Amino acid sequence: MKEKLQKIVRGKAHEILILLICALIFCFFISQKEGFHMDELLSFELANAEFNPWIVTTQPQGRLAKFVHNEIDGENFGETVKNLVAVIQDVIQNRGDSKLLSYKADVYEEPVWISGEQFAEYILVDGKDAFNYFSVYFNVKDDNHPPLHFMLLHTVSSLFQNKISPWMGCVINLAAVLCVQMLLWKLGDMLAWDLGLGDPGRKTGMMAALFYGLSTGAVATVLLIRMYGMVTLWCVLYFYLILKKWRETSFDKKNAGLIVVTMLGFWTQYFFLFYCLCLAFVVVVCLAKNKRVKELTGFIRSMAVAAAIGLAVFPFAISDVFSSERGVEALGNLAVGLAGYGTRLKSFGQILAGREISGHVLIIPALLASFVANGLWKKKSAGRADGAGRTDGTDRTGHGEVLWMLLFPPVGYFLLAARMSPYLVDRYLMPLFPFAALVLMLTVFGLIAKLRQLYSEQQRKGLQWVVCCALILLQVGHLVCYDGSYLYRGYAEQKKTAAEYAGYPCICLYDGVGYYENLQEFACYDKSLLLTLEQLEERKDKESIAQLDEVLVLVKANVDPLKVLQILLSDDYGFHLEREVEYSPSAYGDMIFIVGKEHQN
Repeated sequence: MKEKLQKIVRGKAHEILILLICALIFCFFISQKEGFHMDELLSFELANAEFNPWIVTTQPQGRLAKFVHNEIDGENFGETVKNLVAVIQDVIQNRGDSKLLSYKADVYEEPVWISGEQFAEYILVDGKDAFNYFSVYFNVKDDNHPPLHFMLLHTVSSLFQNKISPWMGCVINLAAVLCVQMLLWKLGDMLAWDLGLGDPGRKTGMMAALFYGLSTGAVATVLLIRMYGMVTLWCVLYFYLILKKWRETSFDKKNAGLIVVTMLGFWTQYFFLFYCLCLAFVVVVCLAKNKRVKELTGFIRSMAVAAAIGLAVFPFAISDVFSSERGVEALGNLAVGLAGYGTRLKSFGQILAGREISGHVLIIPALLASFVANGLWKKKSAGRADGAGRTDGTDRTGHGEVLWMLLFPPVGYFLLAARMSPYLVDRYLMPLFPFAALVLMLTVFGLIAKLRQLYSEQQRKGLQWVVCCALILLQVGHLVCYDGSYLYRGYAEQKKTAAEYAGYPCICLYDGVGYYENLQEFACYDKSLLLTLEQLEERKDKESIAQLDEVLVLVKANVDPLKVLQILLSDDYGFHLEREVEYSPSAYGDMIFIVGKEHQN
């Protein structure tokens, strides 16, 4: 066993070195991450809040959370099971009139104070709710995403209880991206041979993995604690399995892996279907064209099985896609046709260039292509064109189908994402970044392969080194200038401030749902009240604020701080401004004031 392992390590030494270098880079950036996007904290809440999918300012505890706490949770496991059996029997007997279905939550007329302990329970796991996957499933069914990523995040949180850290979410993405790089090794080798490039297959795979790993796109994929790192893995793995089966002519048997990956992608993010359906369409056409009827039947049957099981496990996907607010918005974007499509395509094209293949990088294959074309033209002019550009017998039949499988699904995904995405941000394109790296390297090595009839082997190897070094240097230079997305530098100072004023009550003035950015801080304060500016001004229960001696006021960036102070310093509340708490830089542009009451001696 030891000798076999040593042989593997020696044979894959360069690939392992690439993985180690990229892993160290990813870990460095994770260590620099201080804060979270509000969606990242929402990920922690959906994963860890026990039967409480949303923070509602007028309903701190959800209906089911209250029911579970009061009617099911017992002093020991046996009592909990007994209570659960009683609830099930009640539902079977009384259905809509059962206690569970008629249970009411505590809903207040206007926002109420929420304790720091409650905020901690929203985003953390303790011994009572660890490994509670039913809670995760319930929370996510009211979201617009399937449950798999949240369940994995809950698993990590259950292993490291009572804490929240960027590492806890980024480790999932780190593992996914490293697996993608390993798949790129294999895909580069397989595709190089299938497309007739011949011997540089291993180099193609290594360069694709390294180029992708050094991109800001891979770094952003690791840093964003959402499901897009996992979706990237399922898309690349799905393509790998499809390509493997195409080469082995085995779509009619042993499709369990293909079925499982399809289900995992579906349970992770619905955008996986953009890629999956586009590639499945190409496979069906190619199998039909080549009259591989038995394989065609087997493939369609496998995809039908995956769809059936996927929907049986998570039937809420239907409502997510067709009736939820986000689903209706996406379908509406598709229905408007080409209106504004050019602008969206341009924006996503700029994102793809900025995160994976910049214009500077594209200069290299462009120069190489002109160099190859010039060489072939000169040879033809010299009357030695016979055989120019051939690949010494390494071309394989059916490489046209392989090209369609490689290119059509990413292009289809890009076009659909550009049309249907709710926001013009990089997360929706993350599954395309490894494919862009792979296509680039296949293009580069394919162009160099065209020089077989023009230059010696030694000359071509020298050119390979020069081109590869130039590509890597450009990618490293781009990485060094990373824009800091998803790091939220400065938030460590905000958490330090929250710890310093931990005994204070906090009033947060926000717009939209901006308070999700500060959940960690609210867990530090004694209690917090989340209000819009209008709710503060028109609040009926002013006494619950006015009776306080000192209050910490957190004003979000899109709220007017002068208007907030004007209301709090008015006779309605009777505060005076004690001081502004300064911390710089602020990750979210927040401001903090301390207001208090004047006491006469």
